[in-house]
Amino acid sequence: MTDDFRGKIVWITGASSGIGAALAKGFGAAGSHIILSGRRTEALEQVAAELSTDSMILPFETTDYDALPAAIEAARNWKGKVDILVNNAGISQRSLALDTHPDVHHKIINVDLLAPIWLTQLLLPHMIAADGGHIVGISSVAGRVGVPLRTAYCAAKHGLIGYMDALRAETEKLHNIRVTNILPGSIRTNVSRNALTRDGDSRGKSDAVIDNGMEPAECARQIRDAVAHNIPELIIAEGPELMIAQLRQSDPEQCFAMTGAMGAQIAEKYEAGDDD
Repeated sequence: MTDDFRGKIVWITGASSGIGAALAKGFGAAGSHIILSGRRTEALEQVAAELSTDSMILPFETTDYDALPAAIEAARNWKGKVDILVNNAGISQRSLALDTHPDVHHKIINVDLLAPIWLTQLLLPHMIAADGGHIVGISSVAGRVGVPLRTAYCAAKHGLIGYMDALRAETEKLHNIRVTNILPGSIRTNVSRNALTRDGDSRGKSDAVIDNGMEPAECARQIRDAVAHNIPELIIAEGPELMIAQLRQSDPEQCFAMTGAMGAQIAEKYEAGDDD
């Protein structure tokens, strides 16, 4: 893959807002043709209206596995192939493991791990037949570091990195399938507002750290650069988030000490009714 995205067919899940919408606009400005997927057709139409290139609106529920083969065919038939798949759809969590209902773990792992795996699995043979492609997994800093109040989310995002790493090892040399893992930190999106609480309800409010995070457009720019240069993994974070993600690899003991201290404070506040 080069930095010339002109004419490339880019399929983005979770494209109705946040990082997904920013990626659609960025790839579109670079001359790519964009397939926009998500659950909310009206929101996808609003994103499509802002694009300066051809786009296809392909709404579906990522966990409706029976519907995925038809979605794959529709995506392929639009322009004949898919060059880049961005597995971006996901949902976060804000609750302690101690009191989180099992259904919450089930839903988050289904949405954040099993759904992108299955979409990738179904598209993979078609990419191989087309002599290559690029698959992007939007994980998280929480896919590298155990973050308090996000046990199910961390499990799913750690798992996505593992799947993508193994897939890269199997397909990069043999089939020209490139794989890039993206680990964002705090990006200014609705991720916290839409996060699931211990009973599976939407949290309905944001975090200060998210509200002060990186703009989605800048995150999308860095993702495009990573795809252009075939970077296997990129952490997109700043300050303490970047430091702790790097420590997880360079000095795990220090990382665990820091997250342990942080986790105790956060858990104490949460149990007192303060989950900001």
